[in-house]
Amino acid sequence: MKIVVGLGNPGEQYKNTRHNIAWLFLDNLLGPVTWRENKKWGAAFYEADNFLYIKPLTFMNNSGQAVRKVLDYYKLIPKNLGFISKKNADLKETLIVIQDDLDIDFGNIKIATDSTSAGHKGIQSIINHLKTKKFTRIRIGIKNELLRTRIPAEKFVLQPFKHEEKERLKEVFAKIKIDN
Repeated sequence: MKIVVGLGNPGEQYKNTRHNIAWLFLDNLLGPVTWRENKKWGAAFYEADNFLYIKPLTFMNNSGQAVRKVLDYYKLIPKNLGFISKKNADLKETLIVIQDDLDIDFGNIKIATDSTSAGHKGIQSIINHLKTKKFTRIRIGIKNELLRTRIPAEKFVLQPFKHEEKERLKEVFAKIKIDN
């Protein structure tokens, strides 16, 4: 089973913001599906084929809590091996995290594995909770120099997309392939 996590913030006010581009991607990928909530995990989930799609319902900066609980539940992190000491656990084939990225121009996609958070607090939370950075990340560029230079990054990511960007989202999402 592959776990595909889309990072974002819960709540209607964040639904169409740049920080929630990963949730928008999952909605586009899966179409109209019913997301079920697992309160123990702190996440919404949808299962299809050999994939478990996850939207953490913690706020972005606490995403690692939900991701860790999901991996523990599916025994993808064996507790009897003392995972905390297994700092090199390799989850590249199991865990795919989709995120927004301020360092990449809008519409561009980069894949990363075994890399630092580069300041993304949701990714850092996952690294902290899993004690590893060996997982796959799909980084979706949201950078827009005009807007970004006028406001701080933490406010920029919570802004809705400009009309032109919104029009291009499906084109951007079509670049992303998630395979077995």
